[in-house]
Amino acid sequence: MAEPLTLLAKGLACRRGGRMIFDDLSFSIAAGEALIVTGRNGAGKSSLLRLIAGLLRIEGGDLSFQGGDPERSIGEQAHYLGHSDALKSALSVEENLAFWTAWLGGSGVPREALATVGLDQLAALPAAYLSAGQKRRLSIARLIAAKRPLWLLDEPTSALDAVSQGMLLDLMRSHLSGGGIIVAATHLPLGLEGARELKLERAA
Repeated sequence: MAEPLTLLAKGLACRRGGRMIFDDLSFSIAAGEALIVTGRNGAGKSSLLRLIAGLLRIEGGDLSFQGGDPERSIGEQAHYLGHSDALKSALSVEENLAFWTAWLGGSGVPREALATVGLDQLAALPAAYLSAGQKRRLSIARLIAAKRPLWLLDEPTSALDAVSQGMLLDLMRSHLSGGGIIVAATHLPLGLEGARELKLERAA
């Protein structure tokens, strides 16, 4: 029987620009669970997500993804949705998603994922013409076009209207019910029932 998925952090420390962002941070998140990371600006919310994604070096402590693929890094098993939507303006909506689906090793059909986020009618439109909310929805489409067990979401509701926030909430609930894990940094409530909170304080 496969070991259940668990993201485990023990005594994590992160340093940026010569300053300790956080230190001695520990938590455990199992399959089907969400961890909401809160705190003031500069407390390290985004840094924690980037560290888990492998985009920042771990200064101290240990981070493991138990039950995951031992041949792949944690970042290779995660979706990282950051502040930047990482789109190529000259490519169409569908071409952007097709690129990311292939890059991330997904097998989903881009047009189906676009329909899920309400962008299928704009598939041929260059991404440069999308509104901020539409660009965010296109980024969210990557979460379903390429299946990965760990979602790292940095202010995921940014630029989304109420309807789109509801769509994202449904996607997050579905991901968790399927045994996925979510770590989300946010200033706003996401509406995820049973989610635990990790409040970061600025390091001294």
